Amino acid sequence: MSENDIHKALDSVGEEFKLSGEQFELLASQLLWRIGRSGEEGPVTVRLGLAASVSLFADLPRLRSVSDTELEAAIKDGELRVEWVGSLPG
Repeated sequence: MSENDIHKALDSVGEEFKLSGEQFELLASQLLWRIGRSGEEGPVTVRLGLAASVSLFADLPRLRSVSDTELEAAIKDGELRVEWVGSLPG
């Protein structure tokens, strides 16, 4: 996966949450994420949120690990699901 692919993915997620890829980069040191599937056949999911929301991550059902290949395929196929955990940065 190229850096360009990653930036495109960040931009599309940013549109959904009204954050630019640049804003994600600025927030990078304050973000937590979990990547996986909630079930055997569920979509590849990225749970993303601010470090201040760490306790909320613990309350969510566990995600089953996915391989890098599964993650890349989900991004390329446009099937990656992103969930924001907690409140969005103001």
